[in-house]
Amino acid sequence: MEALGINLGYLIVQILNFGVLFVVLRAWVYKPLLGQLDKRRQMVAQGLEDARVAGEARANAETEASKIITDAQIKANEVVREATDRAEAAAREVRNAADAEIARAREQSMGELQQERNVMLADLRSQVVTLAMAAAQKLIGDALTQDEKRQHQLLQEFFSGVRDGKLVVLDGHEISGAAAEITSALPLTPDEQEVIKHELLNDLSSGATVSFRVDPSILGGLIVRTGDRVIDGSVSGQLQTLRQSL
Repeated sequence: MEALGINLGYLIVQILNFGVLFVVLRAWVYKPLLGQLDKRRQMVAQGLEDARVAGEARANAETEASKIITDAQIKANEVVREATDRAEAAAREVRNAADAEIARAREQSMGELQQERNVMLADLRSQVVTLAMAAAQKLIGDALTQDEKRQHQLLQEFFSGVRDGKLVVLDGHEISGAAAEITSALPLTPDEQEVIKHELLNDLSSGATVSFRVDPSILGGLIVRTGDRVIDGSVSGQLQTLRQSL
């Protein structure tokens, strides 16, 4: 060893010093450093795990929030739609009620006007009869107009179309159906209506109905409507036929 320039005692001391230094470093530096590094590694791993968990939680929270928002929007749309439907239904009910009320008022007004018109026309009928008889006396003379009762009867037949308890307009006609409408120039008296009903119901089907209306434009006579059939015995209809013939 000495030939090589190595001092054995010095070498042993160096080895011992190195061993002591190694033990000291390993015990006081290396192990604590490794522990710190391991602790740091665990902290980093835990941080990454926490970040992953937090990311998943955030994603789940966002998904849940999106679902809640979507559900809330759907519910809000349903509420708005239901409210709109209710509002429209209420508006329709109000409109229908208003239309019905207007229709009832109009119908009532028309009925009252019709009734007043019929009363006026009924009064006019008696006045027309009186004026016609007076005119006949002036035109024909007293000798031909002494039978005032007969004159009155003829004028009543002119407006009612009833002669000797029968409807003149039905002569030569056969009728059938479940309803009949009688149109006269002036309102018919209750007795005249009863005669007409009796005459018609003998020919109409069982349970048939008869209604009456007034139309001054036909001038006189009657128009009988049964189903699609019209029997025109009015003065205006006769004048129209005469006009066409000429």
